[in-house]
Amino acid sequence: LSVWQTGPAAQAISRASPEWRKDFEQTLPDLREEDIAGSGFAIHSYSVHRDLGGPAALARLRERMQKRGLKLMLDFVPNHMAPDHPWVDVHPDYFVHGSESDLTRASQNYCRMQTKNGPLVLAYGRDPYFDGWPDTLQLNYGNPELQQAMIGELESIAGQCDGVRCDMAMLVLPEVFESTWGIRADLFWPKATERVRKASPDFCFMAEVYWDREWTMQQQGFDYTYDKRLYDRLREGHARPVREHIHAGLDYQNKMARFMENHDEPRAAGTFSPEVHEAAAVITFLSPGLRFFHHGQFEGKRKRISPHLVRGPDEPIDRNLKQFYDKLLAVLRRPVIRDGQWQLLECKSAWDGNWTSDCFLASFWQGVDDERLLVVVNYAANQSQCYVGIPLPNLRDQRWRLEDSLGDARYDRDGNELESRGLYLDVPPWQAHVFSVTQVKEGSV
Repeated sequence: LSVWQTGPAAQAISRASPEWRKDFEQTLPDLREEDIAGSGFAIHSYSVHRDLGGPAALARLRERMQKRGLKLMLDFVPNHMAPDHPWVDVHPDYFVHGSESDLTRASQNYCRMQTKNGPLVLAYGRDPYFDGWPDTLQLNYGNPELQQAMIGELESIAGQCDGVRCDMAMLVLPEVFESTWGIRADLFWPKATERVRKASPDFCFMAEVYWDREWTMQQQGFDYTYDKRLYDRLREGHARPVREHIHAGLDYQNKMARFMENHDEPRAAGTFSPEVHEAAAVITFLSPGLRFFHHGQFEGKRKRISPHLVRGPDEPIDRNLKQFYDKLLAVLRRPVIRDGQWQLLECKSAWDGNWTSDCFLASFWQGVDDERLLVVVNYAANQSQCYVGIPLPNLRDQRWRLEDSLGDARYDRDGNELESRGLYLDVPPWQAHVFSVTQVKEGSV
């Protein structure tokens, strides 16, 4: 994020806002004026910011990343531009205009701009559920020429990286745009993704998307879409809604970007208690799809850093959380997680009247080389019990070993019992296990 050039107009607005400054001071008690650079979403031009070294510096970074087998994803903000973007003077028709009555009636959503074409009333960029962002101007997707210009920007970006994260991508869907602005618009994303992939077939598109429009975005050309629903349900702290969410088809789930924090959300370490954090992370990152981690998450940072700021505070490392993530990342490096098949498992009541089986989430990863992982989480504040079936065809007449990759637990179980009843689990509150499942060879200890 915040790679592209911002301008003085948006920076001045960021520095002058009392509400934003209060947030900045809570993040940085030693706040200095130069810390407020302006929002990385108020883009003056899609050229690499001069303070980051310009396009040559980004090219060098990408080259170093390629040598390490890494790909580079940059940000694309389709909905709006900075108020001093050159298009305001050259192509004022690229923006949504308002009237004097709009300015009087909804000053939080409109402003008067002095341009080379004279004074204009223009709309702030916004989400239909909130007031406008006063450091941006709304682009008009009802104008076909604007759509072509934005596709041109995407093509330019695609020459500098391997993928884009598209900010608030659903705002330019025709039905959303028309309901917000009363302006009809053609589909944008199918044209944009197709054009970019003509030159860069493997280019990756990820959508920041909400309001249950993830499937829509996937159908319009996106490789991955944010999974905010999973995050919200994990925050609520109940297993069943989480389980129902990840019950969806794999054609959908494999395109979900799973996360526990990002630049918009509060820090996970400050949102979840330590034990819930670990349980939620096992569910989030050992489900299918793209695993999306945020800077500082592994170290347990607690201060969310506004995209208006150029630095964050110094914070101590949470060593327990760091050790947990080290173990979890080691699991994620295993071929079974990269290339294996995932399935959600049914958890059955341990005895009549025991409702706590409803507190579990259990899943199974099967690798092509017989590597297997059983993931079990008691996502509840109470001790819970259940039986879970292990989906292997050759359980009978064998002994099986379960070793926890996150802890020291190791159990040997009889295959006949596993086949007839399943694996019995009795798990403390918020505890997670990631068991490797291997056959015990005769004579092994």
